[in-house]
Amino acid sequence: MTASLLRTILFLVLLPLSVHGAEASFTVDATSGHILDAANSNRKLQVGSLTKIATAMVVLDWMDVSKQDLNTLATVPPSAGALRGANDAGLQVGDRVTLRDLLYAALLQSDNIAAQTLADYVGQRIASSGSSAGEMDPVTLFIAQMNALARRLHMDRTLFLNPHGLDSLERKLPYSTAADMGRLARYAMSKPAFRFFVSQKERRIVIAHEMGSPTEYMLRNTNELLGINAIDGVKTGQTQLAGGCLILSSARLPEARQDGATFIVTPRRVIVIVLGSSDRFGEGGQLLNRGWQLYDAWAAAGRRLSRNDLL
Repeated sequence: MTASLLRTILFLVLLPLSVHGAEASFTVDATSGHILDAANSNRKLQVGSLTKIATAMVVLDWMDVSKQDLNTLATVPPSAGALRGANDAGLQVGDRVTLRDLLYAALLQSDNIAAQTLADYVGQRIASSGSSAGEMDPVTLFIAQMNALARRLHMDRTLFLNPHGLDSLERKLPYSTAADMGRLARYAMSKPAFRFFVSQKERRIVIAHEMGSPTEYMLRNTNELLGINAIDGVKTGQTQLAGGCLILSSARLPEARQDGATFIVTPRRVIVIVLGSSDRFGEGGQLLNRGWQLYDAWAAAGRRLSRNDLL
């Protein structure tokens, strides 16, 4: 071990695990699942609009299977009428919007009505395919798919109750953990379509109204750190119960090395989850810096993997 590497490791050991005092945090290497840092990462908490990552992935996975066109129009259902929030894109019941623009609205600006509309549209198609269970309404069918995705990703301490993340509408509380959100973020960021959506700082969408001419709306990403320190996603969340929540993804150029006649290319991406923070962007940024320092030390030591340190 070189002297410089030893100094780096000693420095990292002395760094605090929590910078400002979030209720939970988690940092992981997206490629291998190696856990770089964690604090209260298995504690069940509310996660607010981080829920919309699961919503988007159920939609995108369904579209892959069904070969649905992103330009297909969906109608804002009556069930979305009461879902106003801080980041509304101005959608009204009866408006028609493409699935693509609804995904942008849900992921960039965290619009609750867009998330509900996506769930209603896809849920109707699931019901019409004959794979529905009993007499569940379309949104309930969709939520069942969200929880099925969670089980498939081994998110064993997660329960989704709606597609938008509001936690004051049901008698029960939805919940997840920082580690489970790490599993979801790793899966989502492995998909090029999802990565493209969340990497956009702004996007103009078109809303076709029941009455009158279509209007345009400029969405703006709620992730204030997007584009800083190679951050290319992922999602913000905020409710009174959840506090400030944030998932960050930062990618560096892949590392290439030659082993005999073989070139080995290793992607480099760190994902940070912050739950229940009073300063989610400040804490998230500092935890990302720490995460890259931990990553560099781990990589310099040979990227050893232990079952106990894998997500």
